[in-house]
Amino acid sequence: MQAMIEFPDISPEIFTLPLFGMEFALRWYALAYIVGILVAWRISLAALRRPALWRAQTPPMTARQLEDLLTWVVLGIILGGRLGFVLFYQPGYYLQNPLEILRIWQGGMSFHGGFLGVVIATLVYCARHRIPLLSAGDTIVLGAPVGLLLGRIANFINAELWGRPTDLPWGVAFPGAAAQACGQPLGEICARHPSQLYEAALEGALLLAVLLWLAFRRGALHVPGRIFGVFLAGYGAARVVVEHFRQADAQFITPDNPLGHVLRLGDWGLSMGQLLSLPMLLVGLALIVAANRLARE
Repeated sequence: MQAMIEFPDISPEIFTLPLFGMEFALRWYALAYIVGILVAWRISLAALRRPALWRAQTPPMTARQLEDLLTWVVLGIILGGRLGFVLFYQPGYYLQNPLEILRIWQGGMSFHGGFLGVVIATLVYCARHRIPLLSAGDTIVLGAPVGLLLGRIANFINAELWGRPTDLPWGVAFPGAAAQACGQPLGEICARHPSQLYEAALEGALLLAVLLWLAFRRGALHVPGRIFGVFLAGYGAARVVVEHFRQADAQFITPDNPLGHVLRLGDWGLSMGQLLSLPMLLVGLALIVAANRLARE
């Protein structure tokens, strides 16, 4: 019998409150967003309060400006994340059901869309307040992996975005007909890669440790764009790797395309996640190279 891990019995809802004949629930996914944003803000604030970390011992913004920017960032995450999901993953469905776009609570958020939303919000805010853009980017992404870490753990709790079938001993038997549709013999249980936890470890915990070490121990904030570049390259690389173990979205899977590649060249191909992450990886590497040249000048 194949060794596997039984999915833990954890409710996606932390608690539910009945109010005025309706039920309001706090879900792990929502809590991940809230805690992730707050912790990231505190990490960025701690860096701003240490002038010695920055070029010419001058932080790029004040604590008050960071708080103001946080509001713009939250809006960028929510609007960009939702619109990114609509445009990247299910444009046909939402074109036919446009009112469904507003129902964020029913799921469907894209990291890449949320990231673009944050970039646009930061561009606008920095232009209005004359804040150096690259250093602002360094400030914002410094604690961003906390949200990625918590968000991926929430994905696991929700039993969503699971991985491809596996016979490895740490494969997880996720519940639900879709997760169990692995083409296995009748009566057998399908185990899948816990790809959410792979992402939590790589783009969350590991990337966070690298960014904090570079910023607080190696003086990376002295060179504008270095931390931002490491974040982009680190996330892009992590996502490209984990996509090899993650089940593609159902709308991309067909009988002749079981891996759900959106860009195909013979037997080789890229998933939507990889296609969206490769530009991040390339831009991140370019920023790192440019920052290293600046540091030598």
